[in-house]
Parts: sequence; C-alpha cells; structure tokens
Amino acid sequence: MATLTQRERLRIPRQEMPSQDPQVRIGNFNEVALGFTLELAQKEAERCLQCAIPHCIEGCPVGVLIPQFIRALREGDMHGAVEAMKVNNSLPAICGRVCPQEVQCEQSCVLAKKGQPVAIGRLERFVGDYELARRTCPLERNPATGKRVAIVGAGPAGLTCVVDVAHEGHEVVIFESLHTPGGVLVYGIPEFRLPKQTVVQSEIDYAVECLGIQIRTDHVIGRIATLNELLEEFDAVFLGTGAGLPSFLRIPGINYNGVMSANEFLTRVNLMKGYLFPEYDTPVKVGKKVAVIGAGNVAMDAARSSLRLQTLQAQKSGGEPGEVHIVYRRSRAEVPARAEEVHHAEEEGVIFDFLTNPVEILGDEKGNVVGMRCIRMELGEPDASGRRRPIPIEGSEFEMEVDTVIMALGTSPNPLVFVDAAGLERSKHGTVVADRQTGRTTMARVWAGGDVVTGAATVVSAMGAGKRAAADINAYLRGEINPWAE
Repeated sequence: MATLTQRERLRIPRQEMPSQDPQVRIGNFNEVALGFTLELAQKEAERCLQCAIPHCIEGCPVGVLIPQFIRALREGDMHGAVEAMKVNNSLPAICGRVCPQEVQCEQSCVLAKKGQPVAIGRLERFVGDYELARRTCPLERNPATGKRVAIVGAGPAGLTCVVDVAHEGHEVVIFESLHTPGGVLVYGIPEFRLPKQTVVQSEIDYAVECLGIQIRTDHVIGRIATLNELLEEFDAVFLGTGAGLPSFLRIPGINYNGVMSANEFLTRVNLMKGYLFPEYDTPVKVGKKVAVIGAGNVAMDAARSSLRLQTLQAQKSGGEPGEVHIVYRRSRAEVPARAEEVHHAEEEGVIFDFLTNPVEILGDEKGNVVGMRCIRMELGEPDASGRRRPIPIEGSEFEMEVDTVIMALGTSPNPLVFVDAAGLERSKHGTVVADRQTGRTTMARVWAGGDVVTGAATVVSAMGAGKRAAADINAYLRGEINPWAE
C-alpha cells in the first residue's frame, strides 16, 4: 500500500470486526468475533498516525510497543510486528480478545479525541493469532542461573510472571490447583469469547516448550505444601492465585435449589465443558427464566452462556428457549462491563432490568427457586467508587418469576493458600498487601500480583502485575536488591 498523508489516514473509517450473526451464535459456543483478515488489519493499521509521543503505550498496563507493531503490520512485516508485540506481551492472542482496550490504550489514542480510535485490540489479536499459527518468534531462555522460583497459580498474573522469570534462566515450577492451567482464562471466560484449545492452551504450550517451564496441576498450595514449605525449596515465590471465592447477597432464600454463583456456573460450563454434554459427563441445566444479579463482565458471560444453554436445550426438546435477565441496582450509565459485551448481550436477546435490587429469593415446598422479590431503586449522590449510590424506593416492591438465579457480585481470594503464612499481611477484604509497583509482600522472598492483591480486575492488569513482579524477582535473584534485609 502506498504511503498515505495524515489527512488521508484521518479519512479512513474504523474497520468493523466480522462476527457471527446473533441469531446463529446463541445456538453455539463458537467464537463470536471472527477476527480481521490481512486486508482489514492492514487497512485499520493505516489509520495509526504514528504519534511522536504515543499516549496509547501509556494506557497499556503492560506497555506494549503499539506504534511499532502497527507500523510493521501495515508494511507487511509480520515477523517485525510479532517481535515488537512480544517485547512486553507474551500472550497477545489472549489480550487481543479479552482486554478492555476501549478504556486503556484505545482511550489514550489521539484519534479518540474527535472520533473512533485505532482498533488496537483487534490488531493485537490479529498479530497474536498469526504468531500462534506460525510460531516465528519463539521465546528464548538465558543460561541457567541455578536459582529456583515457585509460581502459585497459572492464571494471567502467574503465566506472565513465569515467562519473564524463566527467560532470565531460573528454574521455574508453576503450582496450579485445577487440572488445567490458565486460571480465569479457562474457568471464567466462555469459549465464545476466548477459545480454550486453539488460543489459551496454545499460548501456554508455546511458553512451556520454549522455556522449559514445569507445570504441576492439581496442586493446592495450603494443602500439598504451605508457603513456608515452598520457601524451603525455592529461592522466591510468586502468588498469583486470583480471587475465586464468590460473594452472595445476604438475603432470604439464597440456599434454594437453582441459586448459584457465577463462578460455579461458568466453571461447570467452561472448564468442565458442560455445554458439550453428553460428550463430557458434566451436564449444566438452566431454567426457562434466568436472573443474573450484577452487571460486570462476569455477569455478561453468565447471561450469554445461559442463553446459549437455553437454546441448546430447546433444540433438543423442541420447546421454546426462555428468558435471561440481567438484574442491576444501578442504571445503564453505571454498568461496569465492557460496552462491547453489553452490546453483544443485547443483540442476543438478554433483557436488562436496571435500577432493580433483589430483596428475597422465593422457593416452593420442594426448595426450588420459583421467583424473586425485588425493589425499585433510584440514584442518589456518588459513593466511594464515584458512581451514584442506589437508594430503595419505598413501596416499590414487586415479584419476578424466575427459576434460576446466578450471583455475579464479585469475588475475593480463597483463604486456603494463606495457611501457615503468618508473616503475610492481608487487607480487611482478604487480599494480599503488596507493593503495586514491585509485587513485594510483607513476607520475605514472597511476591504477589493480580486479583489476589487487587480483588477481581482485568486480565491485562493481572498480567502487568506479574510482569512488574518478575522484574523485581529477577533483580533480587541477581543480588541487585534485598528489600527484606535488616
């Protein structure tokens, strides 16, 4: 493509991502967004102005060299695009699919001031998929140092940390409590947003093959070994255990059959392949009227998965699919989920009940959910989060007919990992107290990052924490720092 002037670049519209038709995709768990072709990717890359001061990089939690990889892409230098990408991001095919680019790098794009930003996330996905298919830039490992590092948790934080630590030449062992590595990438995010075998497992396999990483699955730290026992065997330990303990509303009726956490539901659907029953012996059944409480990304995943299960069940039985509701106590303007996920949910037929709060779950004589008593809300002054505080409207109670209730109200760290870890300070919310720039905890030779420190957050923020902690671990093992010295 010929070199364009800045004015010509500004006239190029943002390229749309091809996707499955909504009425087709609610009947399958295949990926919704189909990805750019090379032609679309290069046309979108032409929109980048190659700013002298690239604020987009400042908006990226892992500091991807965005202008460099985009320039190489539009010039047809795919090897160069991959090389630039992987300087700071070892999991681009994953990040390109699940990162909230619209509030990070794309929000910082200069084009966003008066129009549509460059579709950085979609270009990142294109480059990541290219590399997964061809493996042109394998990760390299420096000579062995004789040092050993334990990574607890094979989620986004742990996987990012392990790549940078193993690259340094240290021997690294990952301890993963589940039977498959990936953390929230495999148990929390549905297949239709993030394919497990072709993307997540491929990214992990690539790193393991290149860097000689050991992954020990079904290893629950706190049971098989404690943190103190790990420190006897390893020179450093990184905690990336995430936040998998779900929160529930404290209202009557939460113990009725048909009430579950989004964590349980999504784990059964995604990790245990419940949507493929009877090929996998893990059936997941949802009712005809599903209510998902909450409006974050997890709530969208639970609602959209429920809709697909309803459709598949109806196809087998010959009946009607049913309804899925998102019940949220604030208004649409305060919804924390990605705009793209909300848009996809609406396209697929999810019903949004805003300014609505459950006060009781109703059950029948057999203990099954039959309804939910709710109250209407109005918005008052902003609270500590900056969002307007929801206030109940007196006398506005009403009942919803539902037979399945899924709670998507946030999570906290599982306390099991903290057994025999007296020197590890934790917050009142159960998260690990750690320096956000280095990952250092109050326990000598222990670092932490991701949701176990911040509470439930984004995949890329966890990756950024893993990357920063890896840099500090490497500096410590090189003898450059000793933050716990007297």
